[in-house]
Amino acid sequence: MRSVNKLMTIALAAILSTAMTGAIADSELDFENETTRINYSLGYQIGGDFKRQNVDMNAAAVIQGIEDALANAEPQMSPEEMQATLVELKRKVTEAQRASRRKNELQLIEEGKAFMAENAKKDDVVTTETGLQYRIVEPGTGQVPAATDMVTVNYKGTHPNGAEFDSGEKIQFRLNGVIAGWIEGLQKIREGGRIELVVPPDLAYGGRGPLAHRTLLFDVELLAVENPEAN
Repeated sequence: MRSVNKLMTIALAAILSTAMTGAIADSELDFENETTRINYSLGYQIGGDFKRQNVDMNAAAVIQGIEDALANAEPQMSPEEMQATLVELKRKVTEAQRASRRKNELQLIEEGKAFMAENAKKDDVVTTETGLQYRIVEPGTGQVPAATDMVTVNYKGTHPNGAEFDSGEKIQFRLNGVIAGWIEGLQKIREGGRIELVVPPDLAYGGRGPLAHRTLLFDVELLAVENPEAN
């Protein structure tokens, strides 16, 4: 979503474009004219951006402001009033964006809790003290990885609604270098095993990054375990 400053830049571009090429007549717009197409496109984009941010727009006032600027006329508001108005607008938009993000965060958290509550009712699902849920598909026959071991895995990550967000084959990493839910979960099986994990936000990415506040599902196959200290 564009910031208010970005929108002001776009609006300025529209004004300069009009100033350099001449104002478009108030009558019928000629969309064969490049200036008309540029100015209309910019105006439509600005209007749409403000609407998405729930900022009220008075098209007549916008046009009047542009016309006064082009004519170098005395502004109908003082520079101080205009600056204060735009500062207040930016504050309101920022506050609304923050509130919208928080609402979305709470919704994701509640959806995750609801999913885990239902998942916990399954007979073969185990919920640990930390809140991790897992189901062992194949226990494996090799060694159990320690947190400091290197592991090689195939995996798929999905959201509770089934949408896949990540996957990988023969991915190698040190176990204690990934999210807490994986560190705990992969130590529940042996080399050659497979496990399904349901990881709550505090054992996943917390409030960080694009997967913030999300409950995540992983299907992980533990292909190999290697102790670096043994080499």
